[in-house]
Order: sequence, then C-alpha cells, then structure tokens
Amino acid sequence: MAKEKGRSLIASNRKARHDYHIEDTYEAGLALTGTEVKALRMGRASIVDGFAMFSGDELYLENVHIPEYLGGTWTNHAPRRRRKLLLHRQELTKIASKTRESGRTIVPLSLYFRDGRVKVEIALATGKKQYDKRHALRERQDRRDAERALSAARRSGR
Repeated sequence: MAKEKGRSLIASNRKARHDYHIEDTYEAGLALTGTEVKALRMGRASIVDGFAMFSGDELYLENVHIPEYLGGTWTNHAPRRRRKLLLHRQELTKIASKTRESGRTIVPLSLYFRDGRVKVEIALATGKKQYDKRHALRERQDRRDAERALSAARRSGR
C-alpha cells in the first residue's frame, strides 16, 4: 500500500476563531486507538466543544467526539474519552507557563491527517467579550459591502 502524502482535513472548529482571540498555534499528535483512527478515516469527528487541559505535566484533549467505529466489536473506544496530546517537552512547558496567566485556554482548531498520521492544531487563546464578537462581525460585513460596491462600480464602468 502506498504511503499517504499531504494533508486531509477531518474536522475544523470555525466557531473558535469567532469566540477567541488566537495567540499561538501548535501542531500536536494524538495518542489514539485503532478504532478511533478507522472512525476518523470515515471523516466523522466533532471538535466544537473540545479543549485541552494539563494533568500533571501532560496535555490532554478533552470533550472531542470521535464516534464509535461501525465495524468495531468489543474493542471499540468511548466516543468522548480524553486523549493525550503528543508535543515536545519545550512546547509543553511554554504552553503551561502561558496558560497560568488568567483568561487563557487551549482550544483545538482543526483535526486532520498529515502524511497518514492524525494531527490536531491547537491554539493558545483568550476569550472574546460579546461586544468584541459583534465588532468583528460588523467589520467583516463592512468589508464585504465595500468589495461589492467596488465590483459593482467596475462592472458599470466597463
């Protein structure tokens, strides 16, 4: 069997960029069982409610839903079990020191296959206030309106 190349997206957390100010991003591996990988190959996962938390000096991904593998037997996994994130020690200490500051959390942004291995992109983030979210939506809408006006002006000028 040929080795997989490139990156194929399994799940993304688009809501995270709306709810948080993203400061740093990291790519981490995941310690998974065989049935979890097979379920992910079917493209079924949800990371919307997920977050990462330290337990001792290890980082774990919590509340990420990987459904049971349909072809599995008694060896199937629990859908919302905690999964260990695989990072270098320097990255772990850096993330740990930054999360000790108030208001910071670790959220998953995307889950994907990279060269046949499951990776998760995690971000160090601070929560947005409600008015920040409204302001960002208003800016995006204004940008779209300006682009529409420019394209309409170009079309009428031809």
